[in-house]
Amino acid sequence: MTILIFLIPIALLLGLIGLGAFVWSLKSNQYEDLDGAAQRVLLDDDEA
Repeated sequence: MTILIFLIPIALLLGLIGLGAFVWSLKSNQYEDLDGAAQRVLLDDDEA
C-alpha cells in the first residue's frame, strides 16, 4: 500500500502534463485547419 504514495502523485503529474500539452496545442492553433492537411496530401505538386 505504500507504493500508492508514489503512484498517485506520478499519475496526477502525468495527467497535468498531458492536459498542459493539449491546452498548448489549442492555443497555438494546431486544430485550426484539419481538412487542409488532409487535402494537401492528395494534391500533386509535380505539375510543370
